[in-house]
Amino acid sequence: MTVPSLASSLSDSVTAVAARLGMADLAPQIRRSEHADFQADGVLAAAWTLRRNPRQVAADVVAGLPADGVLASAGVAGPGFVNIELTDRALLAQLACRLGDDRLGVGTPEAGVTTVVDYSQPNIAKEMHVGHLRSTIIGDALVRILEHLGGTVVRRNHIGDWGTQFGMLIQYLVEHPDPPLADDAGTMGRLATLYRRARAQFDTDSTFVDRARRRVVALQAGDPSTVAAWRDIVAESTRYFTHVYDRLGVRLTDADTVGESAYNAALPEVADELERRGVAVTSGGALCVFFDDLRGPDGEPTPLIVRKRDGGFGYAATDLAALRQRVVELHADRLLYVVDARQALHFRMVFETARRAGWLPSAVPAVHVAFGTVLGSDGRPFKTRTGDTVRLVDLLTEAVDRAREVVAAKNPGLTGAALDERARQVGIGAVKYADLATNRARDYTYEPRRMLALAGNTGVYLQYAHARIRSILARAGGADTTVDVTAGLEPAERALILDLDAFADTLAEVVAGHEPHRLCGYLYRLAQTFTAFYERCPVLRATGPQRANRLALCHLTGDTLRTGLHLLGIPTPDHL
Repeated sequence: MTVPSLASSLSDSVTAVAARLGMADLAPQIRRSEHADFQADGVLAAAWTLRRNPRQVAADVVAGLPADGVLASAGVAGPGFVNIELTDRALLAQLACRLGDDRLGVGTPEAGVTTVVDYSQPNIAKEMHVGHLRSTIIGDALVRILEHLGGTVVRRNHIGDWGTQFGMLIQYLVEHPDPPLADDAGTMGRLATLYRRARAQFDTDSTFVDRARRRVVALQAGDPSTVAAWRDIVAESTRYFTHVYDRLGVRLTDADTVGESAYNAALPEVADELERRGVAVTSGGALCVFFDDLRGPDGEPTPLIVRKRDGGFGYAATDLAALRQRVVELHADRLLYVVDARQALHFRMVFETARRAGWLPSAVPAVHVAFGTVLGSDGRPFKTRTGDTVRLVDLLTEAVDRAREVVAAKNPGLTGAALDERARQVGIGAVKYADLATNRARDYTYEPRRMLALAGNTGVYLQYAHARIRSILARAGGADTTVDVTAGLEPAERALILDLDAFADTLAEVVAGHEPHRLCGYLYRLAQTFTAFYERCPVLRATGPQRANRLALCHLTGDTLRTGLHLLGIPTPDHL
């Protein structure tokens, strides 16, 4: 059951009144206000168009609002704003509707929309590092929210599993034989070490470069032993990725992994079609796409290279083949690429090329969901003390170990496996929330102690708020929470109902801007509003309809926090 928010209902009412007054183009913005429950703006612009006094136009809107038992009062404020107060009955009725629905009144506006979300993107034979954190977590949150809103989501983990580096690694393995991958418990770490050694030899030994390149040719030609070695490397890497994803609690699976190799057969056709349509031209022996407004520091055009001078294909061609397949075969209505901000120019060129080729219709938005960098305390990209990139598993292990200390101090009676599980929930949740709570376009500083604090805008604070509400409800003994719409409301109760009612609108804002931090900010404000309510409005000591209504508020707040955190991929234990 979809329960329209009070803000959207008021917007419909104001729009209808404006239409009757000859202001069909008025698009009122209904916002919460310090001076009333809601404030409607947009009148000022409409009055300017009509060449009328804004306050008089606002007064006409106020006079036309329906007396339907929802509005307690409405008045003109400032140069043409409309302040609106709602009745207690309307607020309590909204509470009852949302509490009585399994989805908390949230509709399914994404039904019928297919979105392909490309995220995480690790490389075969390399361990995942802190640089993969943001793509994986932001992508997972967007997937969860789009699915919750009824959308069809195709998850794509576009891994690097092809190219010169595999000829290099396989040749090194041939020349430095080791036990079979499947027999080595530490294969991923071994692969990463071997990759570094192979790269070092590739960078210093020209004869090895020649042998590695011949091995690439053998791989592309389907040489059985070379392909078998490649498959072993891919399989071991994929098992490792799955382990990391399971630990992070994200939804990526083996079935979502589609490597660059999957598009190899399509690359010649992609290049030929671009050339045939005049989108790409040969320049200096390479097949390139040029853009009028893109030039390098020397003033020369900056091209997108589809096919290299030696006839090989780079990742631009692979990205174009993947995009075409996602639109043509997967019938995507929206494409999201959760990739760091440094790739902005690349995606701008890829999207423009695809549109010129007719592979990306104007009705299908392609969005580079860019994000900033994880920084260390020194304000630089997060590194180990030795200057190496931080392995993702090490970062997660540290977070869980620190969380174990926090949980043990908070709950000394928790031990053994139960303590380990709670530490995992809190530690992983803290890492994810610290990332998601930051506007994705910005860099943020990784601070384990701050992100595990019980106070402030942290995942731990929200988990604790949820657990506290579950404790209140447990002490209430499962009492009836039927809402009595005839009861009066305290200011703190009104504020909590209004915050709860904004949940669905917040999810819509997240989708519109691909910004999970908006949901984090909403949940934090909700937890703060609940704390103010609980301090000012006794729940368990209340009686009659007042007790029932306050327990209903506790129920809906707990359910909203749980659902919201779940959409961020963060667990919500009933005890902390």
